[in-house]
Amino acid sequence: MRGKITDALKQGKVLVSDGAWGTFLVKKGMQSGECPELWNAEHFDAVADIARQYIDAGSQMVQTNTLGGTRCKLAVFGLAERAAELNEAAARASRSAAGDDIWVIASVGPTGKMLITEEITEEEMYEAFKEQAVALEKGGADAVCIETMSDAEEACIAVRAAKENTNMEVICTFTFEKTKQGLYRSMMGLGPTEAAVAAAEAGADIIGTNCGNGMERMADIVREMKAARPGAFILVHANAGLPQNVDNTTFFPETPEDMAGFIPAVVAAGANIVGGCCGTTPDHIRAIKSALKN
Repeated sequence: MRGKITDALKQGKVLVSDGAWGTFLVKKGMQSGECPELWNAEHFDAVADIARQYIDAGSQMVQTNTLGGTRCKLAVFGLAERAAELNEAAARASRSAAGDDIWVIASVGPTGKMLITEEITEEEMYEAFKEQAVALEKGGADAVCIETMSDAEEACIAVRAAKENTNMEVICTFTFEKTKQGLYRSMMGLGPTEAAVAAAEAGADIIGTNCGNGMERMADIVREMKAARPGAFILVHANAGLPQNVDNTTFFPETPEDMAGFIPAVVAAGANIVGGCCGTTPDHIRAIKSALKN
């Protein structure tokens, strides 16, 4: 049986997560403009197969198809009232593939609403994250992975909503881009130090970074987070390199071998869990797994 993720990390293990989900859904036939989360109800087996393929590649934990699963995001598709249903279905899909030995770390992304512009109140945001987290736990998730965050306040509200209303472990990761000055900052101007402190103080069990950068740059971010919170467990979900536009199509250039080559530096910097984000595939996960074995 799998137990807690943090218990495994306390034993000094470096764990392998999964890779991209959105591009996988497109390969399976999802059309531009479709709601990805609706696939959890209408194409359950196809969604479960994504988790299954990552597990076959060596993932010890898999996410869920719920990055845009708050009622705030689903409202764009007229699906706000189906938020609980679609999140629960997503968790069941990943759990059906994961069985008893693989962790399900359910994806929770930003609401798309800005507190600073008063588009949404703190209470409304909390309730949206609470609804999603409760449904994900009901569907069988072990942990919630609050990801792609840029605003500390929104991230902390999401962490508290999950911690106060479920028994799941809570992961919280932020997205940074490198400035011309060589600093890493989120869209809201947040640095890795401030992000690490905020997430940890809000109660996150695991902190980290995802998207925005290839694996090569992640070591710098991990190092800064580790310096800010020396005892923290850190997860990295890196893109397959920095995106490039080729013939009006977004392309991620980092091969599985390229990504694997950066793993030793990222682990040496302090990463405890490594996996992929945009552009990564089961082949990238196989390469990461192999790099860790070696």
